[in-house]
Amino acid sequence: MSVAVVEAEVPGPPGAPRARMMLGRARWAATAFAQFDRDRTRRVVSAVADAAYQNAERFALQAVEETGMGVPEHKRRKNEACSRGLLERYDVGDYVDARIDADAKIVAVPKPAGVVLALTPSTNPIATVYFKVILALMTRNAVVVSPHPLARQVSVDAVRLLADAAVAAGAPDGCLQVVEEPTIPLIEALMADRGVDVIVATGGTAVVRAAYRSGNPSLGVGPGNVPALVDATADVAKAAACLAESKAFDNSILCTNESVAIVEARVADALARELDRQGAHVLDEQEAQRARETLYPEGRINTDLAGKDAATLADAAGIRVAPGTRALVAPFPLIVPEEPLALEKLFPLLGLVRVPDAVRGIEAARALLRIGGAGHSAVIHSRDPRTILAYGAAVRVLRVAVNAPGSTGASGLDTNLAPTMTVGTGFFGRSALTENLEPRHLTQWTRVAYHSDPSEPFGDFGGLEPWAVQPEAAPVAAPAAPDGAELTREDLRRLILDELRELAVR
Repeated sequence: MSVAVVEAEVPGPPGAPRARMMLGRARWAATAFAQFDRDRTRRVVSAVADAAYQNAERFALQAVEETGMGVPEHKRRKNEACSRGLLERYDVGDYVDARIDADAKIVAVPKPAGVVLALTPSTNPIATVYFKVILALMTRNAVVVSPHPLARQVSVDAVRLLADAAVAAGAPDGCLQVVEEPTIPLIEALMADRGVDVIVATGGTAVVRAAYRSGNPSLGVGPGNVPALVDATADVAKAAACLAESKAFDNSILCTNESVAIVEARVADALARELDRQGAHVLDEQEAQRARETLYPEGRINTDLAGKDAATLADAAGIRVAPGTRALVAPFPLIVPEEPLALEKLFPLLGLVRVPDAVRGIEAARALLRIGGAGHSAVIHSRDPRTILAYGAAVRVLRVAVNAPGSTGASGLDTNLAPTMTVGTGFFGRSALTENLEPRHLTQWTRVAYHSDPSEPFGDFGGLEPWAVQPEAAPVAAPAAPDGAELTREDLRRLILDELRELAVR
């Protein structure tokens, strides 16, 4: 069975030998894969995407069971979006075929990065595995997946399945591997090894910073802390529905979910009533204090409650809520660093702050992003283009979802942003990735540029495929036997070697 799996790390020295073994195999696969044309690549990607899609529900259930975080139905939706959804969004040929610009006299030839090390999180384990694997294969890269220990088994099972599908469809054996027993020495050795061409890191700040310190090219993301401005022109009922839906989606485990709703005072009471109608329980002052103490003990997020539902949060804090409550809403007076409710939230809790007007609301959003979430995402509910544009220009983030749920809007599921499980935070967030990760970020282009002088003609490249075309070889004349004598064994040997050399060039 052609499954690429790393067995348990045995006690001993750091994991450099194991890392070299994995990456050597991946390098061989990447070299072979880089020669695939569009049709061969598409067959591999389609087979993997189909296998992923068909097992989306199975792995969603397994992920919730193993990690204790999230909602199976919502994870299934993310898994489906990151399997066949990616195939519907992107054309494999865009990352395999040459691009010919006759006017500029430039031929651009796509080349894979090579070997991708994909670090995946516990919060969105399978959607992120699917996403990174399919992007890597779509761009003809080999990929080594290193899952978070809390989601180890489900991630290993998923990569095994996808590896089998890839090899059965003709992919080079070794193009998809997984670290079955992740250990710190092995992961550090993988990240630092020169056999890695690029690290794609999704996880906590420590993981991303370690990737950047590794010395290898890295694409990492930062934490979210999403402000959601609701101005006086907003459709308040729709805004409340979006906020409640987003906070309930996968129990707010996506880093794109709203952290604090910043509401103009003249619509704040109406929004609170609508939130209650949507199953978002608005806490009173005493309940909000209990939420602070329980969900942010000593001013830090209670990770044991990450990804748990609103009823679990309420029960932990001793708060009584109606059956079917989808989220908790905690009003607080001021966005300042010492306020725990102004921190990132990975559970269905929404902070709420009132502001006199949209101008003060924009300033409040900027203050929230100074506390955390720089470069990540923001949300606005408004029907005023001036306010929307002013907000987008002022907040130090790279994506703003307008009149849409933050969880699924900024990640591209409910907007026309690129669908992604890796949200770049750019220079604001100390990241090299300035947008949602796409296949093009794992592709390099060699540009063959002619002299710009009009007298220099541009060649005819029509019908030529970069991975199949070769210069015409000069004809090889058979050596003549002297005086009509028969060819010797040495003559035959030279003929065979010449023929083999020509085949190797092809």
